[in-house]
Amino acid sequence: MPQPKTDIEIAAANKPQDIETVASKIRIPAASLHRYGKHAAKIDFSFIRKTAKRKTGKLVLVTAINPTPAGEGKTTTSIGLHDALCLLKKKSLLCLREPSMGPVFGLKGGATGGGRAQIVPMTSINLHFTGDIHAITAANNLLAAMIDNHIYFGNRLRIDPKRVTWQRALDVNDRALRSVEAGGRKDSFNITAASE
Repeated sequence: MPQPKTDIEIAAANKPQDIETVASKIRIPAASLHRYGKHAAKIDFSFIRKTAKRKTGKLVLVTAINPTPAGEGKTTTSIGLHDALCLLKKKSLLCLREPSMGPVFGLKGGATGGGRAQIVPMTSINLHFTGDIHAITAANNLLAAMIDNHIYFGNRLRIDPKRVTWQRALDVNDRALRSVEAGGRKDSFNITAASE
């Protein structure tokens, strides 16, 4: 049987462990998990608050990195560091943000790492995962709509429509929406991951 060569083939050849099995390795009880199917979960905030008082751990934060020509960047580096710590028999937990769907549909590709340093299930993670980015998009656009509705319905705060800087957000790389006219003024959309 030939060895998988592409990222998608490597991802498909791996069977993810049940999230409770993964959590138990670092002593997170099943009751503290908010499951998203068999292979993903968020950790209950009360558990995080309780364990945050411990001073026994170390934090490694991978923030900005220039990707290689092959595309290895923050995610692949983070996964590689986690895998290396596990090989050294250290208890390690890797936390990644939900990736933006914009690059998935562009040239860059997804955000689950690459080669043997990737997380699975690739397609689920790259295509909406837990819905966090959608929630940010909705909250961002609710605020944009509130500003415009206030202006439309009397503008008691005397907001100058030409000076509104709050942008709408969308989780797609759509260059046509970077400069639009909305409500009689110039406006634009950010990709959601850049809306912070």
